[in-house]
Amino acid sequence: MRVLLIGANGYLGRFVADRLLADPAVQLTALGRGDDADVRFDLASGSPGALTRFLDAVHPQVVVNCAGTTRGGARELTRHNTVAVATVCEALRRSGCGARLVQIGCGAEYGPSQPGSSTAEDAVPRPGGPYGVSKLAATELVLGSGLDAVVLRVFSPAGPGTPAGSPLGRLAEAMRRAMQSGDGELKLGGLGVQRDFVDVRDVARAVHAASLSAAQGVINIGSGRAVRLRDAAAVLARVAGYGGALHELDSPPGAHLRPAIGHPRPEPDHAGPVAYPYPDGCGSWQQADVRTARDRLGWRPRINLEESLADIWMEAACRI
Repeated sequence: MRVLLIGANGYLGRFVADRLLADPAVQLTALGRGDDADVRFDLASGSPGALTRFLDAVHPQVVVNCAGTTRGGARELTRHNTVAVATVCEALRRSGCGARLVQIGCGAEYGPSQPGSSTAEDAVPRPGGPYGVSKLAATELVLGSGLDAVVLRVFSPAGPGTPAGSPLGRLAEAMRRAMQSGDGELKLGGLGVQRDFVDVRDVARAVHAASLSAAQGVINIGSGRAVRLRDAAAVLARVAGYGGALHELDSPPGAHLRPAIGHPRPEPDHAGPVAYPYPDGCGSWQQADVRTARDRLGWRPRINLEESLADIWMEAACRI
């Protein structure tokens, strides 16, 4: 099976490439902006015609698009997350290759959801920020393209390679600095939010499964379980061997969490206001309904959050 992978140098793309290369039946070609791509091409500025000529030459059976950005203003997000996908769709429509498209979407497309609920694919998307808007626009382009296409809405990826600017990456970096300086207290904000973390290697497995399947439309990729960020911080502290106290800047005065606690303390159903909101525009809660991935892709997450956090910490610890 000839697969063209776009964005192989990115956080998700690297693991998708590894997964596809491990399949002896896959012949992989990487397209991207980096020097180590098989073919250099910038989707945000390249023309559909140029991409069409490349598709006709390579004749892939599957195109996987992992390219995009999570940072920047509305203009940059639109260029890299929406215009780029429009280029891919138009090139595939013009090409004679007839390739299947696997597009990487994001849980941020849904926006805020009701605490305690699981978001299914038929939920009405209401993104709460420009990133989610740009990704939702890309999804709508794919769904309306008439192509053989599936969009994997990935919730909160975690594990090795987690960007330092992500919430879990910032947690690990703050803990590394505290341990390096011998600081017995770590002050953190925004720990009250709950997110559905899914290991990046499980995401890569889902992409592989989607490439081989005939499934179309939108499919959620997550763990199916929301985890409070303060509980993730406690697990990370235990994995790291950090014996200090984690003080929550957005908690009532005097409240803190001892990381040595093996079982997270019970939390009230209604958390107080978050001083430092999670930057994805999804409010205080997000949890995926992953039954469609199970039923249509035969996919289930395999790697638990503790293993993901251990890998995040291992990379952070190497910087000590």
